[in-house]
Amino acid sequence: MRQVVIVGGGASGLMAAGSAAEGGARVILLEKKDRPGRKLAITGKGRCNVTSALEPEELLKQYPRNGKFLYSAIHQFSNRDMISFLETCGVPLKVERGHRVFPVSDQAEEVVSALVRWCRQKGVRILCRTAVKRIEKESRGAAYSVVYEGGSIDADAVILATGGLSYPGTGSTGDGYAFAKQFGHCITDLRPGLIPLTTQEAWVTQLQGLSLKNIQLTAFQEDGKKINEEFGEMLFTHFGISGPIVLSMSRDIGEYMHRHKKHVRMQLDLKPALTEETLDKRLQRDFARYAKKQFKNVLSELLPSKLIPVFLALSGVAPEKSCSEMTKSERREVLECLKRLSFTVTGCRPIKEAIVTCGGVSIKEINPKTMESKYAPGLYFAGELLDVDGYTGGFNLQAAFSTGYCAGRYAAQER
Repeated sequence: MRQVVIVGGGASGLMAAGSAAEGGARVILLEKKDRPGRKLAITGKGRCNVTSALEPEELLKQYPRNGKFLYSAIHQFSNRDMISFLETCGVPLKVERGHRVFPVSDQAEEVVSALVRWCRQKGVRILCRTAVKRIEKESRGAAYSVVYEGGSIDADAVILATGGLSYPGTGSTGDGYAFAKQFGHCITDLRPGLIPLTTQEAWVTQLQGLSLKNIQLTAFQEDGKKINEEFGEMLFTHFGISGPIVLSMSRDIGEYMHRHKKHVRMQLDLKPALTEETLDKRLQRDFARYAKKQFKNVLSELLPSKLIPVFLALSGVAPEKSCSEMTKSERREVLECLKRLSFTVTGCRPIKEAIVTCGGVSIKEINPKTMESKYAPGLYFAGELLDVDGYTGGFNLQAAFSTGYCAGRYAAQER
């Protein structure tokens, strides 16, 4: 019986462990923290967006960086397979807006518990508080020796599932990159993905805590070419912007800033459901209805109260001016601010705050079917450690589950 050691007990590590055990291997999972699945337990604000309900072919389009590498893995263990697997494990699921799949309980811990329980039922030995120090290639007997403080374990195959650099408190501290380099693997540039963004203008940070729903946010290059556009919810913070659509857009925005070393112009449409013509007619009606009121006192029907002082300053219209005195050009300025409120993104927050790490072990050096190293037979990779990342929406977790499944399946096979 082959002995397989998995280093890292996150989403990909747990899936790899259970998959290898199902394949008939003796499996030991080593986790540096006090329990497995620490990062998985906090995903989706503790709700765990486990995967997407998109058709597999559409799902594969959600990985802008090296998505083709995942073609085989996702076809071997697809999002449909993941949904079926969790429901078989006693975790009922639901589909929400944007094809996002969550446990009905809205409890990420339920997903973690199901994965751990499945692994143990398959005979996986889970050792927590066990940080791997190094991995040695054996010249005889077992293929590898996995060394940790206080001992070592011989292995016929080793699966590295240590995660990236995001949320280091959960155990993702980049250990796997050093192990990969030890066996000749190249690590591509590491940077944050799915991350809040920092901004230049002071008025943005003055709105700290304000959440805007049903708005449209567009990002532009310096030359005016559109980078990305999203509709939904965003949040102003003490450093800039965050929220669902910001995290989703940050992947492309970060890629542009990383490549070109330039800032990004953002354009906020506060009323995307209304055309400019329709909105202009509404402004005219409001100004006529409240002719005697001051401009600052009629904005409450259009904007949240916290945004009004900032909006007044940006529009350039005197707050005390009565609506009956508003000129056409002033009304156009108000319209411009409502449809195209602009500000500048200067960078991303630190990688430790990212949901996922962009970059990692070069996929050119990994067999896309098996996840085995092309340089070191018996060494496999899974999850965020690989140079593959997707947009927000359950895609990164699905990549972790799919690559973990393949790594475990093939690591267990006799040579």
